[in-house]
Amino acid sequence: MDDPKDESKQAGGFARAKALSQEQRSAIARRAALARFGKDLPKAIAEGVLKIGDVRLPCAVLDDKQNTRVFSQEGFLTAIGRAGKAKGGEGASVDGRPAFLRAQNLEPFISNELLASTVPVEFIPWKGPGYQGRAFGYKASLLPGVCWVYQDALVAGKLTAQQKHIGIACKALLKALTNHAIEDLVDRATGFDDRRKHEAIIRILEKYIEPEKLTWVRMFDNDFYRHVFRLNKWAFDPEKTARPSVLGHWTNNIYDRLAPGIRPALHAKVKRNATGKPTEKLTQYLTPEEGKPRLAEMLEGVKAIMRLSRDKEDFWEKMDVAYPKHPKVEIDELILPFPDLPRLPKPK
Repeated sequence: MDDPKDESKQAGGFARAKALSQEQRSAIARRAALARFGKDLPKAIAEGVLKIGDVRLPCAVLDDKQNTRVFSQEGFLTAIGRAGKAKGGEGASVDGRPAFLRAQNLEPFISNELLASTVPVEFIPWKGPGYQGRAFGYKASLLPGVCWVYQDALVAGKLTAQQKHIGIACKALLKALTNHAIEDLVDRATGFDDRRKHEAIIRILEKYIEPEKLTWVRMFDNDFYRHVFRLNKWAFDPEKTARPSVLGHWTNNIYDRLAPGIRPALHAKVKRNATGKPTEKLTQYLTPEEGKPRLAEMLEGVKAIMRLSRDKEDFWEKMDVAYPKHPKVEIDELILPFPDLPRLPKPK
């Protein structure tokens, strides 16, 4: 015989579920999906601690398509002035609302968009290869939204005595966040900002550099060398193919202005003899679609500047304005010939 109490609980559960909004039902469904498919959880690829005033927020960037930025659940709760540690993903009530937004007096200050973003994010933290532990957090973009709820309620005089310390903490956080995008701050704290620059350089080099050597075509022509000799006040003989070794510094300097990291990447590709001297031309590894056309276009501009320059000092001053050098990139920071990038090591 069925227990009447069980039937009553079941009926109450159906009634509560029927009263939920679409956003709330979606939030609950996402939590259930996380529980079922835990083995497919995103992994942290960069971690760090974001300092905002006196608050220290453990944060991470995940390897999903959006590179989601998250704060640890405990750090998030501490930052807004709530004590205690939420158990794995249990910080929400039956209506999908987290404990810190559950009070009825906060209702007028909570948007549907904010409520939809309160689903805890379950992920695998970065603790070395093969680590399978789990962690819970909240999207970094949620923090300013929650702070505004408590700030607005504080200004409106709607916070209870027990909530005022949370409103004061949120007000301080908002003041510290002024003029800063929260996701940019997370990128800096975790080192992910450097990773994005790294990946951007790799994409440029993939466009500019050929995996295999191409047939050599002269790009630094006699007109270029004639101007170099004039600016250095040297006698120029177009019939002589031998060039002073110092000219290598000139061409290297120009490559440093072509694209970030391209010169060390090209030097890593060319073959060398027993003395270390290149036996291939750097231009043989420039792609015909991007690398060679970009260098040819740049060299026309360089020669125009040469014609307007009195000497080498005047020339390089003009070059620094027209074609400034890209930031230096060490070759051991790059992956050639461009396999999938490895995960960054855990920041110390």
